[in-house]
Amino acid sequence: MKTDKIKIGILGATGMVGQRFISFLQNHPYFEIKMLAASKHSAGYKYKDVCNWALETPMPLDVKDQIIINTEIDEIIKKDVKIVFSALPGNLAGDIENKCAEDGIIVCSNASAHRMDKDVPLVIGEVNPEHLQLIQTQKKNKNRKGAIITNPNCSVIQLALSLKPLDDAYGVEKIIVSTMQALSGAGRGGVAAFDILDNVIPYIDGEEEKIEEESKKILGVFDKDKIINHKILVSASANRINVLDGHTECVFCQLKKQPKNIDEVKNIFKNYKSMPQELNLPSAPKNPIIVIDDGFRPQPRYDRMKENGMAISIGRIRQDNCLGGIKYVCVGHNAIRGAVGASVLNAELFVKKYFDF
Repeated sequence: MKTDKIKIGILGATGMVGQRFISFLQNHPYFEIKMLAASKHSAGYKYKDVCNWALETPMPLDVKDQIIINTEIDEIIKKDVKIVFSALPGNLAGDIENKCAEDGIIVCSNASAHRMDKDVPLVIGEVNPEHLQLIQTQKKNKNRKGAIITNPNCSVIQLALSLKPLDDAYGVEKIIVSTMQALSGAGRGGVAAFDILDNVIPYIDGEEEKIEEESKKILGVFDKDKIINHKILVSASANRINVLDGHTECVFCQLKKQPKNIDEVKNIFKNYKSMPQELNLPSAPKNPIIVIDDGFRPQPRYDRMKENGMAISIGRIRQDNCLGGIKYVCVGHNAIRGAVGASVLNAELFVKKYFDF
């Protein structure tokens, strides 16, 4: 990889996910933000004048005076960026992401629009980095110079990351997962205060389907030019709770092979590392999975920022006598590990392993 920083852009830069991208990419050793795109209503204005910055950290100086462009391919091409990070809503992302890829741009998307496309890799750096090879199939099928790389739904990322070492060691046949999902996952205006105060909302539109389907693709096998989905059966129940950041999941696993004891399972979690750790990528957590022995943990307030928000925490690991396997509680930062951090890690992995700008 060349020593000059790679010029990147952000689609949907003024929204909550776009703001997270900007914050996460500050002082990045590979990437430099050279383009901020948003709606036509924001285009032509300085970022600081139209963005209602909502993060605890201040708006970075290097983006304050950048002029926002409209999210149109003609405007994006003029900026000559090599990679764009897409923070667009799923219903708006599909067309513009395709156009960017057709014009030679690598799109690292947090949006749902292309996740289940057969020739688009759906990647978690520590789970299925080899799926990035699907890019060659995508380029051939669609006759495009660039490519789209997606990361999964926020709940799926921490779930699949926790399942991968178990599947490698024992084989996972079936899981039941109940999620308790943070407010930030719904976006800034996603849940009214009247609805969530003193309450739990036992439904999140489309979430359970994403968990059940995306997991199979992520844990599947790359075979020449396609992904063969994992045969795992997944039953999900998704709930919105009154927590700002950090999703909690209660996971129940049916395993093909039974562990000797719980200590063996703990060690498998603790020792799990993958390609991002081997390559020492900038955003990769040293330990992607942290095991907590305190019976009252993990908890989102205390554990969501482990390894700068890029590690997941697992606790309450015990035998499950109903399904025949184990059960545990998992916590991860939905906006970092479950969103922007996953996209950036995918970009780092692609640049370091598969491509040289």
